[in-house]
Amino acid sequence: MTSFTQTQPSVTLDFFQASFAEATPPVGLGAVLLALWYDGKGDWQEAHEIAQAADTPDHCQLHAYLHRKEGDAGNARYWYNRARQPMPAVSLREEWKNLVERHLLKESRR
Repeated sequence: MTSFTQTQPSVTLDFFQASFAEATPPVGLGAVLLALWYDGKGDWQEAHEIAQAADTPDHCQLHAYLHRKEGDAGNARYWYNRARQPMPAVSLREEWKNLVERHLLKESRR
């Protein structure tokens, strides 16, 4: 079982993606990374459930990304506005990567 803990100095994107080989998410992930893990594994529905669980700017941006991925541009725009973020001009893959890297960095500073 993979574990993300505060004793691990910095988790890389490659390490995060390698954890997709596991049946369950790594222990210690924050909610946004947990949702991105499920999305990376192809479980949009579980990622969406997590995104809906809170109303923070990070959750709103996650929610926006998920609706953009779903192809619901109107709903995505609503959630980007709630997150006070513009609609990204990058690919969905690039947006996912950027979100993961940002949240890995945030969690490494906790």
